Amino acid sequence: MTTTLYGISNCDTVKKARAWLASHGVEHQFHDFRKEGVPQPQLDEWLRDFGWEKVVNRQGTTWRKLDAAQQAGVRDDASARRFVLAHPSAIKRPVVEWAGGHRTIGFDPAAWALAAGQ
Repeated sequence: MTTTLYGISNCDTVKKARAWLASHGVEHQFHDFRKEGVPQPQLDEWLRDFGWEKVVNRQGTTWRKLDAAQQAGVRDDASARRFVLAHPSAIKRPVVEWAGGHRTIGFDPAAWALAAGQ
């Protein structure tokens, strides 16, 4: 299994994450949500593993641009799934599926070192 980093290429956090992987010698594939879409089977696993509250980036620009009624409409896994499929930039980034089968969401160098076996 290969390590796969999911995100958006122009996201500053994703850029830092990709640089971290390269500097630590972690071979990986990059999946850009904007260019390749959100992989629905993986999204379902992320929602199951992390919960919709962590998958949806409620601090980001996409979320903040929504009106209160739209924000209130995202209230469970099913509504979050529909929302992020329509607005991929609202997924907290990066999501990494590590070669060993572990998943992380967000950029945390200490957690990543553990996940990468370093």
